[in-house]
Amino acid sequence: MSTVYQRPLRSKQTKLSRYGGWIPANPGVWEAFFNDLLRKIDRSKAHVPAVQAFKDAVDADPELVDLFGQTFLQVAPESKIKSFDELLHCMDQIVVAAPKFQANKDESGNEITGGEPIGVPLYLLFDLLSNTGAGYDLLRKEKLNAPLRDLLNEWGVYLRSSSSNNTLNDTSEGWFGKLGLETLESKDRGVFNLTYECPDPSAVNRGFGSWDAFFTRKFQPDARPIIKPDPPYLFIFNACESTVYDIQTAIKEHDKFWLKGQPYSIYDILGRRDDEVARSFIGGTVYQAFLSPYDYHRWHSPVDGVIKQVQLIEGTYYAALPDDGAGPDDPDFQKGDPRGAIIRSQSWLTVAATRALIYIEADDKRIGTVVFVGVGMVEVSTCDITVEAGQRVYVGDEIGMFHFGGSTHALIFGPNVKLSFFDYVQVNTHIRVNKPLAGVEA
Repeated sequence: MSTVYQRPLRSKQTKLSRYGGWIPANPGVWEAFFNDLLRKIDRSKAHVPAVQAFKDAVDADPELVDLFGQTFLQVAPESKIKSFDELLHCMDQIVVAAPKFQANKDESGNEITGGEPIGVPLYLLFDLLSNTGAGYDLLRKEKLNAPLRDLLNEWGVYLRSSSSNNTLNDTSEGWFGKLGLETLESKDRGVFNLTYECPDPSAVNRGFGSWDAFFTRKFQPDARPIIKPDPPYLFIFNACESTVYDIQTAIKEHDKFWLKGQPYSIYDILGRRDDEVARSFIGGTVYQAFLSPYDYHRWHSPVDGVIKQVQLIEGTYYAALPDDGAGPDDPDFQKGDPRGAIIRSQSWLTVAATRALIYIEADDKRIGTVVFVGVGMVEVSTCDITVEAGQRVYVGDEIGMFHFGGSTHALIFGPNVKLSFFDYVQVNTHIRVNKPLAGVEA
């Protein structure tokens, strides 16, 4: 058994590396993304139906109109999107296209060295808007999230169509180009064709019929083996291919979220109040990790056990806790850079964003019930639960998946579970799915 910590790691302030591929680290790529969108705006064309429906819903509500106006007044000067009208025209282009790699370009639009994936393009439009006081009020409102949900669902229909595989190519902006493959195979993800099930490994697009088919690709049977310890040892296994975000202990039944601190609140995460199930997790542990747009996006059971309950909670998509911007030790941005507030708000999103809850009663009494929480951040509006109550699962069995974009997830344990996390479970470390996270003490 590997060396373990005698107590779980805690992160006072999360440091992110390249913001998990959510925001381009290269300023030139960020600029090129917005310049391409703004250059292609054609106000003589009607909005695409999904965007027009979103516009109609906003225009019909004076409060939403006012809040959008206030948001654009408050937005940081770095914002390339200056009005609700510009936002709509940029959305027109995004919801009829698949995510791609953004080539780095000069001011004339000529490609230069470098490029990065734009896995969540709509998020980039809302990013700076969310880091305002008015945006915080606006983006939490259900009457805005309802039409946003409809728009995202329509985009999802496109991403499941055969038309959406047009970025699965080997060009500079394709996912199987030189830079694309380097990114898909980065860290410890493995050689693509040897790691994932490809319908046609010899084809440029590997045979994937749509963007969603590529995004929800499966591992080959032996790509992520499960190695269980000999008794009396017991492990908790990683449920998602992801990067460690935070570990907190002694979670409270109900807590407030401050701009500089994001404690976990069990009643709010589970969407339930003072009942026996919620109370059973008070004082327990939350492990949270985030997925990049180029990670594997299916969820696997962290334990052997029985599914006791599944639940889908509708929530926000682009809301964030406004903050003062990047911290002094940020790996990508200069101190005060306002971008990335939603990425820095991941703990808060466990109580605010659309999320799936899967309660698993472990076979071993030392674990009891563990809750898997799949949080649908931004474009990842579809949390697809593929198990049901009463179903038996074993470590590594699929229990669901995210569709589109990137996302975050958490595992919640009760207060009597004595977890010792392995020494490689460090904040900002990428860990493969099905790899042991922690040992459980007797």
